[in-house]
Amino acid sequence: MIDLRYVKKLVEMLDESTVDSIEISTEKGMKIRISKTPQQRGGMSVAAPMAMQVAAAAPLSVPAVAAPTAESVAAARADEARASYLEVKSPMVGTYYFAPEPGAKQYVSVGERISKGQTLCIIEAMKIMNEIESEFDGVVREILVDNSQPVEYGQVLFRIDPNA
Repeated sequence: MIDLRYVKKLVEMLDESTVDSIEISTEKGMKIRISKTPQQRGGMSVAAPMAMQVAAAAPLSVPAVAAPTAESVAAARADEARASYLEVKSPMVGTYYFAPEPGAKQYVSVGERISKGQTLCIIEAMKIMNEIESEFDGVVREILVDNSQPVEYGQVLFRIDPNA
């Protein structure tokens, strides 16, 4: 069995380095491959977005700026509030579960006040159920993952408002 903290540390080291991928094999035949770029699937590769080239020949016209509406002001305030939210990210690759078992009450819901150390969800990785706890106090403003959905390392799971 491989320690998940070891795998997390490997992912962090890979993320901070210029190396694209690593593969580790254990004596018992278990393999772990961690890569920054997507693998080919079904003979087709996933293309990275191409940089756009901008032609400098034609001058750009600047559109007139409209007066802000009440809706645009409200949207700007919501974006400003959202910018202060703290994000809870997945510490590993796995499957997200919002409750300890099927049919049970979910750990947290939108609008609920949470405290540091409170369990927010479970991520199943390699048949191990890992409880994800909050690192701070606040109110859950967004839950960005559906139950039983696969999640990636570093994927945002929750947005928490620490000021509420």
